[in-house]
Order: sequence, then structure tokens, then C-alpha cells
Amino acid sequence: MLHLQKCIPIANPNQSKNIDLVSIGILAALCLVWGSSFILIKKSLLAFSPVQLACFRIGIAGLAFSPFLINEFRKIKKKDYPYLLVVSLCGSGIPAYLYAVAQTNVSSSVAGLLNSMTPLFTLLLGYFFFRTRIDSSKVGGVLIGFVGVSLLLLFGKEAGVGDKLLYPMLIVIATIGYGTSVNTVGKFLKDYSAITISSVAFGIITIPAILILLSTNIFEVFETSDKAWSSLMYVSILSFFGTFLANIFFYKLVQRTSPLFSSTVSYLIPLVALAWGYFDGEVIGLYHILGFVLILSGVYLTRGKQEYNVSKES
Repeated sequence: MLHLQKCIPIANPNQSKNIDLVSIGILAALCLVWGSSFILIKKSLLAFSPVQLACFRIGIAGLAFSPFLINEFRKIKKKDYPYLLVVSLCGSGIPAYLYAVAQTNVSSSVAGLLNSMTPLFTLLLGYFFFRTRIDSSKVGGVLIGFVGVSLLLLFGKEAGVGDKLLYPMLIVIATIGYGTSVNTVGKFLKDYSAITISSVAFGIITIPAILILLSTNIFEVFETSDKAWSSLMYVSILSFFGTFLANIFFYKLVQRTSPLFSSTVSYLIPLVALAWGYFDGEVIGLYHILGFVLILSGVYLTRGKQEYNVSKES
């Protein structure tokens, strides 16, 4: 998932447009697709190693974006190549591997909850490293969000994060990567469309991912595992629908409605992740509910437009 939700260039970010049934349908589909990402990762890991899964995610999404690559690549200015490399690695490449490793020991429902930390890290990283303005009133929201995450991390097995703190922390690191990517786009790449950024970002990492995949025992997996093809189906759904189509439709949703309405997806994704976890036999307990309420409350309190101070040097 390349997290461009909060950095789509819109002429008037505060403009409110008519919200019709089509827009509501797109929003519901996005919530379902992105909220299902974590259970799809879980199912893909039944046959593939974390490295193989991540390589498949990147490779399939990259191939889907490839028809756009040449045309979109021409639009990129040379000075923006380093920023696109940051977006490619922090927004897609590294998180794909971190989530795959983490979910070998973290339930899909908790992974969905921890993923919702992305807006909070976007805010903090923007303030400390990208010179964005932040209202003092939003600090409380950040603190509340971190209390929610702390509940999930500190109570270990009771919260479904296993007995090793390293694994859920990998997801937290991945959300820091998403926050870095979002801020990079917001400050340095806001004049490019989501299609341009996504296709070029995946173009950078697709070939390395395919080469890494071929260096593993992937062919042996297909010969020996009876779950290999079903896992490939799950990761293909994740890559094509969750990355390729979802980014395109999210961009269309922002154009049809408003950033405020579109941002509702951030609050509904964890609900879908929790539902999938429950139906897949994962235990949903008090710590999940408390963590969910606190994290989403923090995200809600920190909502709003980020303003970037752009100097001539940037």
C-alpha cells in the first residue's frame, strides 16, 4: 500500500462536493479492500516466506503500473528523483517486508490497528523534520494515540501481538515509513498526480524485488506446497486491488467529494481488519477495543490540513 491518501494535490482542499451513492460505494470498497490487506498477508504467509511475499506484492503491483511507467516517468524532473526514491522505499518497499515479517507473529486484526498510527506519525515527522505547522491542540491527540498503541504492545499475548515485542514494533516502524513518504510527497512532490508518483515509485523497486524473489527457493515452494497457488491468489488480490486499483479509485474519490470525506477511510480500515480477524478465529478482546478507541480518537483529534513551509532551498 503506497500511502498517498493525505497528499493528493487538490485545487481547493476545503471544497465540499456532493456526496452521492457512487462516492459512498467507492468509499465502502476502499475500506473493504484496504481493511482486508492484513488478512490477505496472513493467508499469503501460509506458503510463502516473508521475503517472498513482499517481493510478490511489489512485483505484481509494479507490473500493474508498468503500462503507465514510461509516460509518467517523463513527467519527473531530475531534481525530484531522490524524493521519489524515498517515497518508493519508505512508502512501499521497506513496509512490504516489515509487515510480512511482523505478521508471522502478530494477528491480522492487531496489524490493522497498529497501521492506523500512520496519520499520527505523519503529523509528528512533518513537524520535526519537514517544518510543517502543528496546532498545540493536536498534541493531546498524538498522546492519546500512543496510549492506545502502548496497550497493544505492553499486554503481549492478551492483545494478540505474540510474546516478542520486536514483531509489532516492525509495524510501528512501517507506519513511520509511511509517514515519511506522505510528508515527502506533501512537501516536494505535490505537483504530481497519484498515478505518476505510484507508477514511478513502483518502477524503481519492481525489478530488484523480482530478482530477490528469483534468488529464493520460490520454484521449490510451488513444487512442494499444496497452498502455494492459493497464497499466490491472496497476494495477487492484495497487490492488484489493494495497491493498484485502490490508489486510482481513492484519487477519484477525492476529486468527486472532498479530502475530509475521503479521509473517513482511515477510521474504517481498522474495523474491517478486526472483523476479518474475528471471522478467521482470532480472539478480539478488551485490549483490542480499548486500543482501537484510543488510536482512532487520537487520529480524529489530530485531523486537519498540514501546511508545509517551503523554502527556495527545498
